[in-house]
Amino acid sequence: MSDLPFGPPVKVSPLIRFGRWSFLTAGILYGAFHQNRLSKKENKLREIEAKEKVIRDAKMKEEKARAAAAEMKALEELIAKK
Repeated sequence: MSDLPFGPPVKVSPLIRFGRWSFLTAGILYGAFHQNRLSKKENKLREIEAKEKVIRDAKMKEEKARAAAAEMKALEELIAKK
């Protein structure tokens, strides 16, 4: 033990040790509570986004169909001119 560069370890007061463990436990409990709360909030947002995705996908499909029809009409007009 005397080989340590800073001398022998210092005994820590029981009050300081209790305080450290108390803050560590409180931090873990707070983190678990906060994570649980944020997870519930994120799950609600994912449900809303999933519902909106169905609507958005339907709109995109309609827009693609319209764009394809317009492109086909433009090509037909181009071919008809020649």
